[in-house]
Amino acid sequence: MSKEPIVHFEAASTLAVVVSSNEPMLFLSADQKVIAASTSFCRSFEIDPATIPGRALTELGSGEWAMPKLASLLKATASGSARIEAYEINLKRPDRKTRQLIVNAQVLGNEDHIRLLVAITDVTDARAEAKQKDDLVREKAILMQEVQHRVANSLQIIASVLMQSARRVQSDEARGHLHNVHHRVMSIAAVQRQLSTSPGGNVELRTYFTQLCESLGASMIADEDRLSIAVTVDDSAVEADVSISLGLIVTELVINALKHAFPKQERGRIVIDYRSTGTDWTLTVTDNGVGMPAGSDAPKAGLGTGIVEALARNLQGEIQLSDASPGTAVTISHRGDADRRTRIPVAA
Repeated sequence: MSKEPIVHFEAASTLAVVVSSNEPMLFLSADQKVIAASTSFCRSFEIDPATIPGRALTELGSGEWAMPKLASLLKATASGSARIEAYEINLKRPDRKTRQLIVNAQVLGNEDHIRLLVAITDVTDARAEAKQKDDLVREKAILMQEVQHRVANSLQIIASVLMQSARRVQSDEARGHLHNVHHRVMSIAAVQRQLSTSPGGNVELRTYFTQLCESLGASMIADEDRLSIAVTVDDSAVEADVSISLGLIVTELVINALKHAFPKQERGRIVIDYRSTGTDWTLTVTDNGVGMPAGSDAPKAGLGTGIVEALARNLQGEIQLSDASPGTAVTISHRGDADRRTRIPVAA
């Protein structure tokens, strides 16, 4: 039996598939003459189907398909020396919007009967939408940074007003409360400053804790030769919301140490340490002060206690209080799914 009818049948099937394709598609000879084009191709690029068969690719439309680089790549593909995969072109037509296209081509047949199947995807609208989204994201990031900057400035103004009020009041108790509020406002302002300069929403903790402690020291330590705060942190970086919780914990523990750990000592030191491995992390605030009083002398849980416990709970952290000999160490640690917690007396 002759194989000729089968060859004709396969060719007819190929033409039918090309013409009926929902995607823009061309069926070319090795010399880039158009054998068939899909209805989608003709509709997408406004070409009369009757004018296509037998014409060279470069002659389609008003000549907009005459692209030397594309022709060269198709020639190399037909010879087997190259492949066209996701090749991007700009289709420029008179009085029409330039279209961004992605071209894929593959060889059909054998070396005596080479055909090129060319598929074309129009990505103009998708690229425009992606650019619009990128622009919106970029604008949002700029606006967020501006808002954070303004919030930080506003917080510093509030802190200044609080200090002025503290100087005017006669009550020592009221003055103490105003000072406490001032310290907390300043710590939140430091958080905002760090967030406004942190790219990608991540906060590098060494710089953040250093700036935070410098702010606390400037507002609470009158004699830097007597008291100091040191930061020993690894290269960890965390998401912004996590950094806020960690920063507020550090603020409360440092304030507590500055207020209670060194009542009579000539010199004192507070160290903030943070280490992480994978999803596990440990934050420790240590002082070399008088230590935590026990028994009836132990301070009652105050506002600082509630703040630290709530923030540690939010971070799924475990709190431990230990004797630093001399002084006190407060450690908040996260170990996988650990959900144990210990109450500690922070007398802020």
